[in-house]
Amino acid sequence: MVKHQPLQVYERQLCLSCLTGIYGCRWKRYQRSHDDTTKWEFLWSLILFFTFSLLLVWFYFWWEAHNDYNEFNWFLYNRSGEWSDGTVPILATTAAGFTYIAFLMILALCHIAVGQQLNLHWLHKIGVSAALLTTAIGFISVNQTWGEEWAVIPVSLQATGPFLHLGALVAVTALAWLVAGQIACTEKIRFQVVVLLLYLSVLLGLYMAPLSITSPCIMDHANLTPRPDVIGHQGAPMLAPENTILSFQRALQMNVSGLEADVAISFDGVPFLMRDRTLRRTTDVGKVFPARQLDDASSFNWTDLHSLNAGQWFLKDDPFWTVQSMAQREVMLVGNQGVCSLEQLLRLASLHNQTVVFSLRRPPHRHPCYHSWINDTLEVIRLSGIPQHLVMWTPDWDRGQVRQVAPGLQQTSVEKLPPQVLHQQGISSLLLRYSQASPYDIRWVNSNVSVTLYTVNEPWLFSVLWCSGVSSVSSEAPNILRKVPYPIWLMSPDEYLLLKKYIFNIWRLSGMHSYNPEQIMLSAAVRRSSRDVNIMKEKLIFSEVSNGVGSAEDLYMENGFDYYNNEGISH
Repeated sequence: MVKHQPLQVYERQLCLSCLTGIYGCRWKRYQRSHDDTTKWEFLWSLILFFTFSLLLVWFYFWWEAHNDYNEFNWFLYNRSGEWSDGTVPILATTAAGFTYIAFLMILALCHIAVGQQLNLHWLHKIGVSAALLTTAIGFISVNQTWGEEWAVIPVSLQATGPFLHLGALVAVTALAWLVAGQIACTEKIRFQVVVLLLYLSVLLGLYMAPLSITSPCIMDHANLTPRPDVIGHQGAPMLAPENTILSFQRALQMNVSGLEADVAISFDGVPFLMRDRTLRRTTDVGKVFPARQLDDASSFNWTDLHSLNAGQWFLKDDPFWTVQSMAQREVMLVGNQGVCSLEQLLRLASLHNQTVVFSLRRPPHRHPCYHSWINDTLEVIRLSGIPQHLVMWTPDWDRGQVRQVAPGLQQTSVEKLPPQVLHQQGISSLLLRYSQASPYDIRWVNSNVSVTLYTVNEPWLFSVLWCSGVSSVSSEAPNILRKVPYPIWLMSPDEYLLLKKYIFNIWRLSGMHSYNPEQIMLSAAVRRSSRDVNIMKEKLIFSEVSNGVGSAEDLYMENGFDYYNNEGISH
């Protein structure tokens, strides 16, 4: 009597064919094997795992570096002379490569789970090699050209570290059955010991990790400091062209506590706002003065600067992808912006009683104001009528003379100096990049001087610095930070511990109740030609029948037995 296999068996065989076919182009049953993986294929499995780990770090880096995408694009512009969003191709290739390698990793783990021999197809080997090579080149390129950005990883881990730790614990604990199967299926004692010790070391390290996690966001809610003040860096450059009057007006509408700008000196001694060395990116100098578009911005007099348009480039390049959401009236306002002078900015800030901080660029050596640039700037501050205590003075040149001429200015350093030096120079505030100050530095310095960190655009970074106790931040996105009334990562230590217990209780209740020792041993032993395999199968079948899973006949067929002939069905 011939008994047809149930539908479940065919479905399982189809899934197995897809698994081995996609991974190693072994679509036919006779092409599959339960033999041990060869050393060559084991090496390729290690290469695949290393590539996945490298891509995971690369992907995480670019995900968290979103805070500094504009800085990256500006850096590319200074190297190439053309403005473009260089992050788009990087993100697209990173997402595609990570998805592909992660898919291969899942297929490899499934091979191990069902006891199939790993045999990566040569096309996938080329793909893995290409992903590994391009990612390594990417790491080297970033390290050589944008090395300071690597600091975003330890900063971001202050926020994501506790959650990544929980995720890693769940993932490694869930792999316990797979590790147990591999230990059981091998007859080499040395291999068993190495795998077991390696797994237990990783698991122990993860369980001990909370002892080294020092996230400022794990704190009692009562200890949270007041919300940091937000200073509009170049105004609100996501809403209007940078360093223009409209940009600063939009920043004031976002309830900022101060305005920050980049200042240069014109050929006739007028301080004006300009970030770049040339006018080519943010004005129409190529149209009005085509022969001078590569000249230093300081070589133009104020009359020429005032005749340039400083808004059309924003509509054309759309550096923050915000132009499409603007109303027609707003587009017209943006398109009619001109170059802004420092005096205009100071008068606007004085009118709204806002702090002003600016970086002052010294003119070239043969410039008429090369020696008088400090005095020229101080004179503009005096004529604008702004109270001196509202101006944060950052240039390090002639601080002693500056204090004599304008004693009310907030002396601000852009370097992290020793406390005694800060005291000797009369410095009352620091303006630092967000990666230059640790939570400990912030808490210690805040007791002596005020600290402003730049450039903070993302809510997660703003939340971390808020929990760290920073007094103010400089941001290109005050419109985004305005929507963060409370730190998004804040948890008390008790809440963190409760979350860990909750996650593992859910995992235990959903997965551990179906744990079956015979199932693990059976999966591990599929490659052994021993009568013990049949004994384990029978124990598994009868244990499932007693639990009401199905009939003995169906379970015999699903586990590869001919119910009537009491023989294993050949694979």
